[in-house]
Amino acid sequence: MTASRQRIHFVTGRLAEPSLREVLSRLGPTVGFEPTVQVMNITVAALMTTPWISKRLQVPEGTDRVVLPGAVSGPLDAVQKVSGAPVERGPEDLRRLDEYFGQQRSDLADYGPHSIEIIAEINHAPRMTNDAILAEARRMRADGADRIDLGCDPEGGWSGVADVVRRLVDDGHSVSIDSFDPQEVTAAVQAGASLVLSVNSTNVERAADWGCEVVAVPDVPATLEGLYETVERLDRAGVKARVDPVLEPIGFGFAASLGRYLDVRRRLPTAEMMMGIGNLTELTDVDSAGVNVLLLGFCQEVGIRSVLTTEVIHWAKSSVKECDLGRRLVHHAVTKRTLPKHVEPRLITLRSGKPQQYSDTALDRLAAAIRDPNFRIFAERGEIHLVGRDLHLASADPFQLFAALSAAGRNDIDPSHAFYLGYELSKAVTALTLHKDYRQDQSLEWGHLTRPEIAHGPSRAAAGVAGAIDPVAPDDPPPGAPAAGEETP
Repeated sequence: MTASRQRIHFVTGRLAEPSLREVLSRLGPTVGFEPTVQVMNITVAALMTTPWISKRLQVPEGTDRVVLPGAVSGPLDAVQKVSGAPVERGPEDLRRLDEYFGQQRSDLADYGPHSIEIIAEINHAPRMTNDAILAEARRMRADGADRIDLGCDPEGGWSGVADVVRRLVDDGHSVSIDSFDPQEVTAAVQAGASLVLSVNSTNVERAADWGCEVVAVPDVPATLEGLYETVERLDRAGVKARVDPVLEPIGFGFAASLGRYLDVRRRLPTAEMMMGIGNLTELTDVDSAGVNVLLLGFCQEVGIRSVLTTEVIHWAKSSVKECDLGRRLVHHAVTKRTLPKHVEPRLITLRSGKPQQYSDTALDRLAAAIRDPNFRIFAERGEIHLVGRDLHLASADPFQLFAALSAAGRNDIDPSHAFYLGYELSKAVTALTLHKDYRQDQSLEWGHLTRPEIAHGPSRAAAGVAGAIDPVAPDDPPPGAPAAGEETP
């Protein structure tokens, strides 16, 4: 989209003006265009409509293109009639202007570094076979784990711990051992474990014999009793240690426990720290991704450089992957001092993909244009729309759609086509339920959990007809109405 000294006129609102001008001051010379900016008398540019803009647009003489905010609704021809130059929608997020003009997005040029270690615990390891432990460790490493923690049973006495540690180390894993049993710990560190979870006043005297790093925890988490004494004893013995004040579950002192991490950081400003985030993800009825990112953000700001996570409960089965994505997101936000928004779409699973909507008029036009016997399916405005040759049916209930289809005289649907329609309608219902974007013959977007879909449908060959429809956004609030959220150009 680059051009030699084009003159491009950008339309925006008051809120986005400073950011837009900053981006254009850098992008114009790089790409090779001369920008002009018209700031409309509205706070949030996304609330504008093209008819509203057309009454207020002032295009400088010699302008080659007009770029509107990507979220502006309405047909572009309303602006085209008064602009005297081609009109187009830009990206919805002004931070995407670099990509829009064929450049690498500047704020994501070095995205990906992180500074938080992920320790992934294999719970109840003594109850598993060695092969099962190795397979689980490899899976966790593939998802982003830096260290595999062997979670032991409270009663101790795991005679096979050394064999497991050796196999893991030989396979290239860093290993920690989570046990208060001195024999288990000794056997593990002699076999190659390089971190011990955990040490307090009950076993601190043994730490000097292990010859590896340990995690210091309080005797009584609620008061931090014994923590600083344990840290001092480890320091005197020359034992490298991380400090974990212990995160408490919601309802059992969660807020206060976060405060204790801050207290420890103030008292020990240079100490390495760790947080066991599984105490929240495993013990709270909520999908784990948001909890993980929130806690990782806390860790990034406080300087807690390692987290211990688990994947026992079913809603936390992807915690390691979430932590790997999340630690990169929070590192980017904190080091760049930018919002962690529109950066890591793989962490948005339930509602990823902004729904694209069409008007009833556009769908009726499509029905009139179709000449083949196949159907196009759309999910929007709370209903599934089934569009075929001279046919546009809509209902929130796919069974009612089938009944209406039969009533319309469409009896040319063979079993395979009916199966396909049922499959696609089921996806459409899911999309409506979760306010996701539904696109026929394509996978629903589930972030990092998305499974590629191989299209088998009879409508695949005719999909281009649906793609030719111009999307029409729902009516926006009146121009000038306040709104929260990030501004577009």
